[in-house]
Amino acid sequence: MTKPFFDRIALIGIGLIGSSIARDVKDLGLAGEVVISTRSIETLKRAEELGLGDRYTPSAAEAVKDADLVIVSVPVGASEAVAQQIAGSLKPGAIVTDVGSTKASVIAQMAPHMPEHVHFIPGHPLAGTEKSGPDAGFSGLFRERWCIFTPLPDTDPVALERLKDFWTALGSRIDEMDPQHHDKVLAIVSHLPHIIAYNIVGTADDLETVTESEVIKYSASGFRDFTRLAASDPTMWRDVCLHNKDAILEMLARFSEDLAYLQRAIRWGEGDKLFELFSRTREIRRSIVQAGQDVDAPDFGRHALDVKK
Repeated sequence: MTKPFFDRIALIGIGLIGSSIARDVKDLGLAGEVVISTRSIETLKRAEELGLGDRYTPSAAEAVKDADLVIVSVPVGASEAVAQQIAGSLKPGAIVTDVGSTKASVIAQMAPHMPEHVHFIPGHPLAGTEKSGPDAGFSGLFRERWCIFTPLPDTDPVALERLKDFWTALGSRIDEMDPQHHDKVLAIVSHLPHIIAYNIVGTADDLETVTESEVIKYSASGFRDFTRLAASDPTMWRDVCLHNKDAILEMLARFSEDLAYLQRAIRWGEGDKLFELFSRTREIRRSIVQAGQDVDAPDFGRHALDVKK
């Protein structure tokens, strides 16, 4: 039997990401024990019913005692509160990481509270669906997906390699970048698309000339795929907007400029400009498929994902 990567792993937060980690850890035998903590007693009970861990507690401080690896999977706005709760209970040498979609903010919230005897290594697995809660997780979520680390200047290289090996065992591809660069990259590839989706769906909902039944009835077109993004967890995306504000506003400004260019091309019937733009963006889609970040299948590969689940 393969020796576990860690004797004890504590999962703080057990939504889509946390529960998917728990399933993979169990399936792959990566920990001797998994302790799960979340503030919601109802969610904690559901995690226990699903058999996601070995012990369950609403106390984050209790959960991290003697844990070799602590993974914080909460909305980024709650990062500081969690750091304060667990700081006094972390054992020397423990690795503390997170899965937040913004990194500069998480570091600013958590780093000041981390004791010197632990290794705080911010991380972000680029994986997920629009669903949330412990039932939403599934084994293999991280397979062939990127996990980005934004180590601090004094990060212990041995601890970093150990954490990388853990995520590699979950099937992830690994990369490193500085926090500010991460936040700018994610602002364009993740945060802006979600914000646009929320806005488009909201616009459709506000249209007086289109009834709600028509929006639902004819949503087997592009609108349907925007609604998938717009169905993502409101708490998480509220926090993302508030905690990656500068990068998101910069990307929104650039998007607004490009949208104005598109408006002018449509207004003046400049078909060559439209064709050039649509051809260029089509190639981006092909590149994503070739990079293994999606499959060239109907519904953007979501049927394939359902089969995995």
